[in-house]
Order: sequence, then C-alpha cells, then structure tokens
Amino acid sequence: MDLEGFNEFRDSAHRQGILFFYSGYFSQNIIASMADAVRHRLESQAAKGSTTRKVFSTFIEMAQNIIHYSADHLTDETATDHEMRFGTVTLGRQGDSYFVVCGNLVPQDAVPHLSEKIDSIRKMSAEEIKAAYKETLRAETEASSKGAGLGFLTLARDSTQPIEYSFVNLPENGNAFFYLKAII
Repeated sequence: MDLEGFNEFRDSAHRQGILFFYSGYFSQNIIASMADAVRHRLESQAAKGSTTRKVFSTFIEMAQNIIHYSADHLTDETATDHEMRFGTVTLGRQGDSYFVVCGNLVPQDAVPHLSEKIDSIRKMSAEEIKAAYKETLRAETEASSKGAGLGFLTLARDSTQPIEYSFVNLPENGNAFFYLKAII
C-alpha cells in the first residue's frame, strides 16, 4: 500500500467511527497493551461508567477468543500458555452506541457448531441470557473450551442488540474467516 492508500484507509476508518483497529498476531502482552489504549480511548470519549465497563469487557472477551481459537497460529496449536494467534479487532462508535468487531480463522468444520451456538443465544431474551450465564457458571466446562464457555453469553449479556456474525469460506485452506460483532 502506498502512502496515499494509508491516508484513504485512515479517512475511511474515521468516517466509519473507528476508534481503535488492530490486525495481526495476538498474545497476552499485546492484549494488555491494547486494553490500556482502549481504556484511554474510552475515557477520552467520556462514556458512562457502565458503558465503558461493557465495551471494555466485550473488547477483552473478543481478543481472548482470538488467542484461544484462531486457526492461524504461530505457536503450537495445543499451547495453553504464550499463545500467538492471528486476528483482527475493531472498536468504533456510531451515535450513542459503541461496536466491537473481531475476526479470525476457524476450521470450516467448526462453522455449524458456532452458528448453532450463536443462533440459540440470539433467540434468547435478556432474562434468558442472564439465566444461561448463571447456569453456565455452575456447569462443567466443555471439553473443547479453553474458558468456562461463557464467551458468547458474556457478549450477548453486555450487548444492546443481538450479537451478529458471519463466515467467509476459504476453501483453499479448509478454513473460514469468522466475524463477530457486538453493539453496546
């Protein structure tokens, strides 16, 4: 990309309300640095305390999901410590709402399971999401989960609208690029 292209990218991001954007490899240290930048960015926006907490929580949850589940990784796929995996995360503002969007590669065979899981949450009311969250806290963790299985429920709980998602199939490598969006 030439310098003019960078300027166009910056202008486009500004017009779309982008406050923070990162595309690259994620590690715990990178997330910590991004979290600091996001915290300062939200403070500069003078967001309400509860909104700031929800946006920050959503941002961290999405970044953690990239580290735990992205199919594009520099470290061993089974690593549980010092993981480095590729993805993107974007924080923006439109009117009085904030949005957080993340994206990362997932195996194509994971698409049906992820779709089913998210679709079931999208159908829930706010009360049902809270109840499912509490129930999941008490339940055993899924064998394939690297967390407590609370990720999508946390995003849905903090969102003001149903979480959105899409997959872009990449048949040449057996993966799909998974996008997830929350509006707060």
